Amino acid sequence: MIGRTGDRKMQWGGAPEPDPDRVQPGNPVSAGLLLQLVRRGTATTRRELIRATGLSRSTVTQRVDMLLAAGLLRETAGEAEGRGRPSGALAFDEGVGHIIVVGLHRNRAELAVLDLGGRVLHRREYGIAIADGPEPVLRKVEAELDALVADAGIDPARTVALGVGVPGPVDVSVGRPMHPPVMPGWHDYPVRERLAARLGVPVFVENDANLMALGEQRTHWRSVPTLLLVTVGTGIGAGIVIEGRLYRGVDGGAGDIGHIRMHGRDERCACGAVGCLAAVASGAALVRQLDALGKDVSDVSDVRRLVQQGDADAVAAVRAAGQLAGEVLTTVVSVLNPEILVLAGDMAHTNEHFVTGLRELIYQRSLPRATRNLRVVSTKLGESALVVGMVELVVDEMFAPAAVDAWLAAGSGDAARPLR
Repeated sequence: MIGRTGDRKMQWGGAPEPDPDRVQPGNPVSAGLLLQLVRRGTATTRRELIRATGLSRSTVTQRVDMLLAAGLLRETAGEAEGRGRPSGALAFDEGVGHIIVVGLHRNRAELAVLDLGGRVLHRREYGIAIADGPEPVLRKVEAELDALVADAGIDPARTVALGVGVPGPVDVSVGRPMHPPVMPGWHDYPVRERLAARLGVPVFVENDANLMALGEQRTHWRSVPTLLLVTVGTGIGAGIVIEGRLYRGVDGGAGDIGHIRMHGRDERCACGAVGCLAAVASGAALVRQLDALGKDVSDVSDVRRLVQQGDADAVAAVRAAGQLAGEVLTTVVSVLNPEILVLAGDMAHTNEHFVTGLRELIYQRSLPRATRNLRVVSTKLGESALVVGMVELVVDEMFAPAAVDAWLAAGSGDAARPLR
């Protein structure tokens, strides 16, 4: 059983944090904001913190020392600055705790323990059927989590949070899937409440495409203001990052492009509607199309195999699917005007025929202004994007300035390990 983090938990899930790379004039600069400046790389020495914030040397020293004593910062030795402290480099202590991530997919689950810098400490994977519903899937998750922690040899009391990624829309304010087409029986299921009660730690539930988008942006495109990630596997989804933060819409429905209706198509979709993009251009749709042609296919991997073998029907079907996806993305690109469009998933990543079809439609049908600065790229993180994105999301929330300040105010006397 994974233990609790202690009586003094950091607050999480509150109001959006301030711009991480800018200290607003007139706003108080707290210890929590100093930690964020260091964590984001904006300032990595005491001298840089003074310059970035306008605080006095004594105030920065007092607040940095508080963070060092709490185990949230570490400082390397450096040369002395006159009569002052050494000018060593400051860094977020990524070993202060760990995060557990659960990625639920249609037919498998991945579990991982990571430090706060995203380094994988232990990982396991096993088969599931997400369509079986929440009870059997989450019972298995709970059992596997206990085994994961035991195998990893970690201290359960140092678990900062649990993150769960799911293949469907999520209302993150309550941690529940909302009308997820490929997850029958999961609508409004209290995933967060159930796992938080069982594990005794904060639980974050998020859409998988959102996590992948955040992981890609934070790892490879941090300076890019607007990034769109499209994942095409068994289904189709998208994640949107604007100014370094996820854009989810009103209740988690942003990016659900797989269920945009295609004019003149009547294929039945998993959501119950007809003519959805996912029903005509996803991996599952391609399996059905090629099976109807008498091809030996049962899943997306078989589609990829036929394409690699040069099967003319498979190549034509995949290219047409890319064009259909491009037809929808033409509108999305025109609305969002992103700088980076990342393609991910079994069908889009490294599949030249799908990508070619998609590019053709986007560049042919979009106004030149919408695509002038657009770069269409393949995922660099691959399957690890979900896990990386969840670590970024959890650390942002758990170590937001207000959360850190609240924790320090509540229990600064217990210095060494604040998450114990």
